[in-house]
Amino acid sequence: MEGVMHLVNDTVEFYKWSLTIADKRVETWPLMSSPCPTLVISCLYLLFLWAGPRYMQDRQPYTLRKTLIVYNFSMVVLNFYIAKELLLASRAAGYSYLCQPVNYSDDVNEVRIASALWWYYISKGVEFLDTVFFILRKKFNQVSFLHVYHHCTMFILWWIGIKWVPGGQAFFGATINSGIHVVMYGYYGLAALGPQMQKYLWWKKYLTIMQMIQFHVTIGHAGHSLYTGCPFPNWMQWALIGYAVTFIILFANFYYHAYRRKPSAAHKGQAKAVTNGVAKATNGHSRADEVMPDNSKRQKKGRAKRE
Repeated sequence: MEGVMHLVNDTVEFYKWSLTIADKRVETWPLMSSPCPTLVISCLYLLFLWAGPRYMQDRQPYTLRKTLIVYNFSMVVLNFYIAKELLLASRAAGYSYLCQPVNYSDDVNEVRIASALWWYYISKGVEFLDTVFFILRKKFNQVSFLHVYHHCTMFILWWIGIKWVPGGQAFFGATINSGIHVVMYGYYGLAALGPQMQKYLWWKKYLTIMQMIQFHVTIGHAGHSLYTGCPFPNWMQWALIGYAVTFIILFANFYYHAYRRKPSAAHKGQAKAVTNGVAKATNGHSRADEVMPDNSKRQKKGRAKRE
């Protein structure tokens, strides 16, 4: 017990010390004064993962079609705003795409970049709704380990990023990821419009490819900075590399099972019903779920039900 208390005290003292090197500009921003709100929201998310399926077990799935349309296109707007702000402000500040230390000054462009990164952190909390909608629609199979790992860790890790490095090279990965999310949520927004959009949704698997390329670029970018001695915190560079490696492994496994593995004889009939061989896609979304109509007649014919 004494050892545990000693560890707790050391952790508290380390946290107090770390606050002395945190960015003073963000202290008064919403959710940034303490990690507690972020941790509480993340714990509530995990609690819903446990309680939600039990609540829905004996209930009919919610439709949520209009809600999904509004949500997905709202996420397109939010991510486009973040990517636009980061691009314009970084160019105005003369940022380097190879090595850019953090500037903690009150320069208008630096504050603009920090603000855009804060919105990026907020967007990761909003994305918890992806899982909520899956569970309310009883799409439990879509709530995979990859899906939960991605959503839960991004929100927590980006609180750390905004608290200590809301600028510099942190803008690079956030800009790329926001751009990809514009395309991704645009896809889901179109899919939610109805089956009339199905013929335009042949490009789903390329979202997964884009994300895997993003992780390789992140590793290369961080590795280059470490190799050249870029004055950006090394702990953040190593954290990005380790985190990106986990995503490469998980997304590669997902891509193989969704697009590359040959279906068994028992599943060949199902495979034929999915156009272009696309069964699942980025973050555990199912193409079949998104492009089929919520229509009782089609459901009787064995077609997948969608919002």
